[in-house]
Amino acid sequence: MYQYPYSQDDPGPQPKINRVRPFLREVVETLLLMLAIYTFVNLTLPQYMVEGRSMEPNFHDGQRLVVSRAAYMLGEPQRGDVVVLRNPTDPTGKDLIKRLVGLPGDHIVIENGAVYVNDTLLNEPYIEDLGHYSGEWQLGPEEYFVLGDNRNNSRDSHYFGPIDRTLIVGRAWISLWPPQSWGIVPDYANALNVPNP
Repeated sequence: MYQYPYSQDDPGPQPKINRVRPFLREVVETLLLMLAIYTFVNLTLPQYMVEGRSMEPNFHDGQRLVVSRAAYMLGEPQRGDVVVLRNPTDPTGKDLIKRLVGLPGDHIVIENGAVYVNDTLLNEPYIEDLGHYSGEWQLGPEEYFVLGDNRNNSRDSHYFGPIDRTLIVGRAWISLWPPQSWGIVPDYANALNVPNP
């Protein structure tokens, strides 16, 4: 019969509990989780600051915006969206913010500032003044046409032409700063008179 090495009077060595290791492990795990969440949020919802006057009267110099990259991972850009895009004339330079008015396959005509998409006049309640220019563009399968809301003070597709889909970073989603402009960026997709494909 097996004999236990310890008697009931002497139960032998007791397990020791080291409370430092579990505490340090929890701290490290918490920090790693916070870092992962921070990285995920900044990759999918980065913040941008508007620079310049090209989107007035709707977006002003110094205004801070949250931009959703996920919006175009899950769906396609829509007419009327305010988008952040890489500068087609200087891809390593500062990103631009513009309004998307033309989608792939669209025929864009601008006559004395009035924008026609597929022969339909675009209803644009977000602009104050028409641009002082004209032009005509046929968009390819992966091309988009963007314009600033401040038409006479914006370098946009009327200047550099249609942009490729790969240049679009994301959709302006929330205005964070200044406090008086806080809120969701308005969606004009249904107000423009031209159906999205």
